[in-house]
Amino acid sequence: MGIRVVWVVAFVFFASGIAFAQGDRGTITGTVADAANAVVGGASIEARNSESGATYAAATTETGNYTLAQLPAGTYQLTVSLPGFKKYIRPNILVAATQTVRLDVELQVGAAEESITVNEDVPLLSTESGEISHTIQAQRLVDLGLLGIGGTFSSSQGLRFYQTEIQLIPGASVPAAGFVLGVRVNGAPNGTQRTQIDGMDSTNGINAVQAGTGISVDAMQETAIQTSNFAPEFGAVGGGLFNITTRSGTNKFHGAGYDYLANEAFNAATPFINARPRVRRNDYGFNFGGPLSPPKLYNGRDRSFFFFNMEQYREFFVVNDAVITVPTDAYRAGNFASALTGRTLGTDPLQRPILEGQIFDPATTRTVNGQLIRDPFPGNIIPPQRLDKAALAIQKLIPEPTSPNLVALNYRPSFPNDRVTTNWSVKLDHQISVKAKISGMYLTNWSNSQYSQSLNGSEGLPADITATRGTFSRSRNVRLNFDDTLSNTMLLHLGAGLLLYQLNDHSPTTNFDDSSIGLAGVPNPGGRFPTIAGLCNTGLGTNTSPCTGTGGMMSMGPGVGAAQSLTKQMTPTFQASLTDVKGNHTFKYGSELRIFGYPLLGLTAANGVFNFSPNQTAQPYAQSSTINGGTVGFAYASFLLGLVDNGTVNPPASLRTGKHFISFFAQDSWKVTRKLTLDYGLRYDYFTHPKEQYGRQPSVSSSVANPTAGGIPGGIIYEATCKCSFAKDYPYAFGPRLSELPVDPQWPA
Repeated sequence: MGIRVVWVVAFVFFASGIAFAQGDRGTITGTVADAANAVVGGASIEARNSESGATYAAATTETGNYTLAQLPAGTYQLTVSLPGFKKYIRPNILVAATQTVRLDVELQVGAAEESITVNEDVPLLSTESGEISHTIQAQRLVDLGLLGIGGTFSSSQGLRFYQTEIQLIPGASVPAAGFVLGVRVNGAPNGTQRTQIDGMDSTNGINAVQAGTGISVDAMQETAIQTSNFAPEFGAVGGGLFNITTRSGTNKFHGAGYDYLANEAFNAATPFINARPRVRRNDYGFNFGGPLSPPKLYNGRDRSFFFFNMEQYREFFVVNDAVITVPTDAYRAGNFASALTGRTLGTDPLQRPILEGQIFDPATTRTVNGQLIRDPFPGNIIPPQRLDKAALAIQKLIPEPTSPNLVALNYRPSFPNDRVTTNWSVKLDHQISVKAKISGMYLTNWSNSQYSQSLNGSEGLPADITATRGTFSRSRNVRLNFDDTLSNTMLLHLGAGLLLYQLNDHSPTTNFDDSSIGLAGVPNPGGRFPTIAGLCNTGLGTNTSPCTGTGGMMSMGPGVGAAQSLTKQMTPTFQASLTDVKGNHTFKYGSELRIFGYPLLGLTAANGVFNFSPNQTAQPYAQSSTINGGTVGFAYASFLLGLVDNGTVNPPASLRTGKHFISFFAQDSWKVTRKLTLDYGLRYDYFTHPKEQYGRQPSVSSSVANPTAGGIPGGIIYEATCKCSFAKDYPYAFGPRLSELPVDPQWPA
């Protein structure tokens, strides 16, 4: 199904009131009885948020049971009243995200004007669910000092990152490479976790960098990390569900500001080099919230609230303590005499000695006794007239060594590392009436970094030829939730959300003219320098593995196979759930719809990828540049001769891939007795496989001849031309759920 068709399905789905129901709310439930332990039906139940004044009402059933569902995380006061009984008041009830709090109430006979206040702490042991979940307050992360700025473990965005809390969860860990690869929970693969913000999906589906679609820690109230034994309303997750509840305004105005910083003044100098790289990292921000009460216009106390948060990370420092390799003046002229080590590796088929570092003339290739051999360049010097014009034009863009007496690690650049990430959000809450409430949130995060050693492969070469691929991302999150108490025992929850995420990675130079170096026949719509790699005999030629030994040249042009793209993610989410309390049962019904669209403009290798090696200036009979543990031929010499080992040139690729996910669930929390609760239910998931909207995604077919391989099976087919589907969707994903039997801790043995 194409992306447009899926949007139509989404509209119909939402219009019919069938939608996503994976909430971030909490629940208070229990049984009301009198002093004789007889159940009391028809009692009025009210929970009042201690900070915002918002009220939530319910009533006990004929069996004395009550359930207050869809409560935003916070602190509440519970009030139970019934004519002929004293009013029961219990303050300071902390309700966490996705948590069910069990509170049984005993009413005392008396006048309704009288009241009894119970200040007993709520039991910490969960007796209403077998789900394994860990609730972590955002402030706890600050208090424990777990939130770093910059570096791998603060996420690639540089901001303080909410997934740091995984270090507090049993059975969970962070990969050694940090949060760039996601987290691991209960042995599940990295990056299989999901994130929900205010009950709706906010997972980055393009890559594992969840900070790109995340929220500032200071805008979070708490996170419920659910790791196993999910209730039927939760699913489609492998390694942990991060259920984030955002902060709301209260009846009191409150604000805060902060700045976390790093500066080279706090650092020691690099040993032996005695250089102190300039470091400027700041993570600063502020937030402010309260009642929405414009003077003389509207009094929003107990009704309307706002909360605004802004956080920005700025990193600017100069790297001046790293060395890389550029060709010496002699190498540039074609003189590779200094590459000779003096070591003899053996003799060739003509019984001539083979010297380590020796280069051979490909123009002299001939067959001797059935073996291909070449003659060495006299003096290990390539004649000037043999040097390739394109190679010489490229060579002019390479900086001169700062240590000309060295053949390797002879250039110490000074280049910036920069990143600016801005995250801000605003949340509005409004109590339409005692029964109806609405809340909405807008969140945006954008991050820009052109140069970065750790993220972008920056090594310090000039902008035209550097391997640096800058990363530029922008996300937008919109959330809207509506709750309506249809009756004292029935609650309807509706919600909708939209996640938009864009990732663009490109070189510092996007208007490079190939004709300036004599290169033709490459589409290069991105205006990038060609990717040229393999110019080292020893080392990879990257910022983490520069050329060593007898030197050479660092790789040039966009790194990682010239993989440049403009990628977008569009994920609309719709949700609804219905909670119905009948007798000893609390039923909940709902379904889920998530739609994924991934438009992509791929420019991988559209600039041309050219790989060089020593083989083109080595002895071909050896079928390798390595002879008896030594190396012959020289990669940079092959480059100067214009002899490419292998290369790739791709046309630009424009794709529109999409999929969708639909789920239905029904669950019941059955209070079998007042000391025994049983949770059970059924969930159904239907997840379509990714498809390109116009059938342009290729696949290999064992029944189609491959013309490039002599007609043997293995040709390329497309869904648009074969009128077929490459995969089938599994339609029978039913998941029955039965929790362990939670037992009241006071149940006698």
